[in-house]
Amino acid sequence: MKISKNKTAKIAKEAKPGNSNSIWRQPLAIVGVVTIGLWVVAAIFAPWIAPYDPLSQDADKFVTPSAKHWMGTDELNRDILSRVIYGARISLPYSLLLVVLSAAIGSIIGGISGYFGGKVDAVIMRITDMFFAFPAIVLAMAVAAALGPEIRNAVIAITIVAWPVYARLVRGLILNAKQNDYVTASALLGSSSSRTLLVDLRPNLSGPVFVLAALEVGNALLLLSGLSFLGLGAQPPAAEWGSMVSMGAVNFDRWWVGLFPGLAILTAVLAFNFIGDALRDALDPRTAKALRD
Repeated sequence: MKISKNKTAKIAKEAKPGNSNSIWRQPLAIVGVVTIGLWVVAAIFAPWIAPYDPLSQDADKFVTPSAKHWMGTDELNRDILSRVIYGARISLPYSLLLVVLSAAIGSIIGGISGYFGGKVDAVIMRITDMFFAFPAIVLAMAVAAALGPEIRNAVIAITIVAWPVYARLVRGLILNAKQNDYVTASALLGSSSSRTLLVDLRPNLSGPVFVLAALEVGNALLLLSGLSFLGLGAQPPAAEWGSMVSMGAVNFDRWWVGLFPGLAILTAVLAFNFIGDALRDALDPRTAKALRD
């Protein structure tokens, strides 16, 4: 049976795992982008979108959701909808910041470990093993408690906990990539170690590291909210989703106090995971194909 040339090209295009056009037509990817886009718009234009001042205590205490207060009010007479909207200004930027810091630190350490090998690699990998030996939230709690309860210290604590996963990834990629002929040729031509890492090896690392960072944003948001929930992150009266959920746990009979900030965390984390999966399919087709198979 003969197959036309155009049909063959169409089949090949559809079967290509890294086809970004088909990736971004996936419903979940679109949902993720739209959801994060809405949260970003809400964070930027919070003063104009929020119906009330997030710190204002002019309303009644524990008002149930109504036409006047769509998400009700909390124990200090504050409008929860306004606080959820303003909470996006803390939760989202700080989550992205700590992922960028963790990826940068982990990539540098992993690159040094994988490229130089030997005793340098052994020492660095044993240090990363020490971090992996503890649950991330427990270690982050210990560091945040030592530094003091503050959102900046919570970011530092999570960054300290999160960098080893990037170091492991970059080390493995470099161990594979440095066996290639172009790396050997670069060394024979007298290239320095820094040039080899930044010019020859970096292009092969960018895609997987970026995919991992996108997938880790949701986890970073959960860790940051968890520290705030425990009183080790954002401090009152700042509007932050994790601390708002904590107030809902204290006032468990007032279901709306913790429900709506919890839903904000849920939607943001799911959206970041949807976007991360789409980026993995687009930028790291070999991993995507292995997961599908």
